[in-house]
Amino acid sequence: MEPVEALERIAYLLERGREPTYRVKAFRGAAETLRSLSPDDVAALAARGELQSLPGVGEKTSRVIEEALAGEVPAYLRKLEGVVGERVDPRAEALRAALQGDCHVHSDWSDGGSGIAEMAVAARALGHSYIVLTDHSPRLTVAKGLSADRLRRQLDVVAALNESLAPSFRILTGIEVDILEDGSLDQSDDLLSQLDVVVASVHSKLRQDSTGMTARMVRAMSNPLADVLGHCTGRIVVGRGRPESTFDEEAVFGACLEHDKAVEINSRPERLDPPRRLLSRVVEMGVKIAIDTDAHAPGQLEWQYLGCDRAVDCAVDPASVVNTWAADDLVAWAASHEAAA
Repeated sequence: MEPVEALERIAYLLERGREPTYRVKAFRGAAETLRSLSPDDVAALAARGELQSLPGVGEKTSRVIEEALAGEVPAYLRKLEGVVGERVDPRAEALRAALQGDCHVHSDWSDGGSGIAEMAVAARALGHSYIVLTDHSPRLTVAKGLSADRLRRQLDVVAALNESLAPSFRILTGIEVDILEDGSLDQSDDLLSQLDVVVASVHSKLRQDSTGMTARMVRAMSNPLADVLGHCTGRIVVGRGRPESTFDEEAVFGACLEHDKAVEINSRPERLDPPRRLLSRVVEMGVKIAIDTDAHAPGQLEWQYLGCDRAVDCAVDPASVVNTWAADDLVAWAASHEAAA
C-alpha cells in the first residue's frame, strides 16, 4: 500500500466512524504534503528519520508512512478496518446493494468537508451510479447556505463534472431546502424548478407547537417543487441529544402519500430519523421512501447501511424506495410532481 493511499484510507475510515474533524484533517493534510514529493524523496526522508520535518506530518502520520514504505499495511489502518461500522443482517445488505444512489449529499459548497468531485468519486467506488447534490439553502447561514447566485454557479460546475464522469456516474442537481416557519421553501421557485431532486427539511423553530409544525410540513409537501421530506423529526440521539419535533403524523405522511412524495430515512448515526414507530406508520400508509446518508464527507457515504438496517426492521418494500431506481427514473418521478400541479 502506498503511503498516500494509506493516509487517505485512514481519513475515510475516521469520517465513517464519526471521529473528530481535526483527526481526519491530520491524515488528509499529510497525504496532500506527500503528493507534492516524489516517492524517492519520501523514502529518503523516512530513511533519515526526517518525515516529521514535513508540513502536516506528525508522529502518528509519520509512523503510517514508514510502515507503508516497508510494504506493510499500517497498524493503525488495520485497527480501523477491524472496528469501524459493523455490518448488518443479510436482508439489509441486499437492500443496500439494490440502492443505485444517494439522494442527500453535501459538499464544501455548504457545510460539507469535501469537494463535489470527491463526493462523487467516493460514491462511485461504493457502487452507486449517482448522487443528488443537496447543499443547504440561503437562510441556513451557519451551514454556508447557497444564495441563488452561488447555486447557479454550482449548477455550471456540476454540468462540467458530469461530462468527465459520464457514462458510469452522474451528479444529479438538487438542494436541501429549508422549510420555513410558514411552510414555504427557502429558494426561488424558478431555481427549484431547474433542479433534478429537492429535499425539503426543517432546520429552525424545531420546538414549534404540533399544530403549527403540522401545517408547516403539510404545506411544504404539498408544494410541487419538493420531492423528499428530510429528517422529519429533527431529533439528535447522541450526546446531549435533541428531542423530536411534534406533528400530526397522519396529516404529514398523508400529504406525502397524496402528492407522491418520499419520506427520508436519514442514516446519520446521530439522527436515525424517523424513529421506528413513525417509519412503521410510513410503511403502513404506503408512502415512498428514500434511504439517504446526509453525508458531509466521503467516509459518511457508507452510513447508508444503517438506514437499510432500520428499513428491513420496519418491513420496507424495496420497490417503494426511490433510490433503488435508475437516475432517469428518479428524475422523471421528481419532475412529475411539478407536471401534475
